[in-house]
Amino acid sequence: MKALASQYGARLPGLDTHSLMDGLDGVQLTFMPMGDRDGAYDPEHHVILINSRTRPERQRFTLAHEISHALLLGDDDLLSDLHDAFEGDRLEQVIETLCNVGAAALLIPPALVQEMLDRFGPTGRALGELARRADVSASTALYTLAEITTAPVLYAVCAVSRLSDEDGEDGGKGLTVRVSSGAPGVKYSLRPGTPIPETHPVAVALDTRLPLAEDSFVPFRSGRRMPARVDAFPDRHRVMVSFLLRDRAEKDAVKEDA
Repeated sequence: MKALASQYGARLPGLDTHSLMDGLDGVQLTFMPMGDRDGAYDPEHHVILINSRTRPERQRFTLAHEISHALLLGDDDLLSDLHDAFEGDRLEQVIETLCNVGAAALLIPPALVQEMLDRFGPTGRALGELARRADVSASTALYTLAEITTAPVLYAVCAVSRLSDEDGEDGGKGLTVRVSSGAPGVKYSLRPGTPIPETHPVAVALDTRLPLAEDSFVPFRSGRRMPARVDAFPDRHRVMVSFLLRDRAEKDAVKEDA
């Protein structure tokens, strides 16, 4: 799916909304109110429908997702493999996941991801700049960046949201994790809703609106504090964060020296 999307994207004149359609001959793009649905691809009538009432960022990702549906349906070998391996609801789930993968590959060229890592390293700023330059959601940028990061890094996007205690009672508002993912080999993650302590560098970065990098910890919901180098990059109402896991990084350095 990545190969299909990347090859399609390489032939396009650009990655703006209408340029994305340039490679689909005979397919019409239509914007219209669609209620709770973001979009749809109708192969019978050769039309992609996009919900006109969603925000532009979402419309663009939805378009890339629906284009991925068209690319997948046009690849008989891939489609046959999927039908051999899955069926029913599971097949539909796998197809939707693959189309999200295709959308990310189409909107975020590998060269751009590598450029961000080369310039900023595996940091919160690299995450923020990738989302801005590719014009995609922070979560889409996060998963893409995490996938090719070689260092033992855990990425997260944090923002202020409603807190709740173990019994589900309202605990007011506070800074929490919205989405998180680790680089290959990192077995840890931060669950959505994990609170960030008020004195943590991530909270300080949001309060001061200044980037911050210092030795601190990963604030797991269980209360466990894993040593990490924290790089927090505030972006409007949220913070892009990278946690370089110290224990893992030190072990890797020892292996390399050996």
